[in-house]
Amino acid sequence: MSSSLPPSATTPYSHPIGSLRAWITLLVVAHHSVLAYHSDAPPMPASLDGGNRIWGAFPIVDSARFPLFGLFTWANEMYFMALMFLLSGLFVWPALQRKGAGAYVRDRVVRLGIPFVIAAGLLAPLAYHVTWLQMGGTGGWGAFWAVWTKPGVWTSGPAWFLWVLLSFDLVVAAITAVAPGWGDAAGRLAARLTGPGAFFGALFGVASVAYLILELPLGGLNWWTWGPFSIQGGRVLLYFAYFLFGIALGARPLQEGVLAEDGALARQWKRWANIAGIAFVVVIVAIIAAFSARPLRLPLHVATDLAYTLSGAAFSLAMLSLFLRFARGRNAFFAALAPCAYGVYLLHYPVVTHLQYALLGVTLPGLAKALIVTAGAIAISWGITAALRRVPGVARVL
Repeated sequence: MSSSLPPSATTPYSHPIGSLRAWITLLVVAHHSVLAYHSDAPPMPASLDGGNRIWGAFPIVDSARFPLFGLFTWANEMYFMALMFLLSGLFVWPALQRKGAGAYVRDRVVRLGIPFVIAAGLLAPLAYHVTWLQMGGTGGWGAFWAVWTKPGVWTSGPAWFLWVLLSFDLVVAAITAVAPGWGDAAGRLAARLTGPGAFFGALFGVASVAYLILELPLGGLNWWTWGPFSIQGGRVLLYFAYFLFGIALGARPLQEGVLAEDGALARQWKRWANIAGIAFVVVIVAIIAAFSARPLRLPLHVATDLAYTLSGAAFSLAMLSLFLRFARGRNAFFAALAPCAYGVYLLHYPVVTHLQYALLGVTLPGLAKALIVTAGAIAISWGITAALRRVPGVARVL
């Protein structure tokens, strides 16, 4: 999660936020690790270039399954990408004020653009090479590369987050060049959301409008793809809304707002955990109803979308409240992981797919395989990141 520049004297390090960013990185690794053993994992297509791109989400499909992985991945889908964009916005405004729009853009190109090129150009082909092998591909790397570079095949995998985040950074930098005080104005608006309920209501309301504008005509699962550049088209504005909320929250000291470590949100962690659980049940019921309806009529479509944004906002506040309450001080595990979290995010995907591929012929339950892949991917990508960060200049990027 390359969301922010290193904290400065004016933006002191927040242990809860740093720990939450590291935790979401682990969730991302776990999410990708269990997909091969998902109860609804689709059959593997015959080829990469056959028109069925479901392999982009399920690069390896194992016959071993575990039924509860469906609930785990659905819960993640409700919120964790949106929350990543919110966390990514928290330190944007202090960095823009400190560096100016031009220097900020240069830093983000280094921090996000270069890793995206590496991820799309090297890590993604490494990850999906084993997908091609499971499809029965033969002829070595050259044969794979000939298929991989065909129009409509090349994808960047999880690295799509980087180019989208960089695009958001470029937009807000351009706005800052034209209207230098807009972030302060956004911070003043956010300061009026003094209670968790008000913040939740604003987040839910804005996110719902942003989501409905594109999801209704496009669908929430529709991906826009231009070569290695891809994004869920129906969620672009939703993610940008969360990013702007992060900027607004970070435009004022965190200890003075809803993210205060001793504030009401931290004290109400049980309430928000329960609200998130209820919202999750609501959205699952809505999704089942929507899939069962033929045709899907507009009222049910809108209700399902609202249930999704409700669940996303509730989960986001629940996670924030839990970490504000229980991660206030320095935790040895998260303190070690946090500096390497971005590298783990970048490097984990080819490790995940190769471990999944290696376990295809092993007779183990789906749960056991998923645990092995998750633990192995975290350990290997973390270790590689820690080693790379010792190389002069690399730590500036990773």
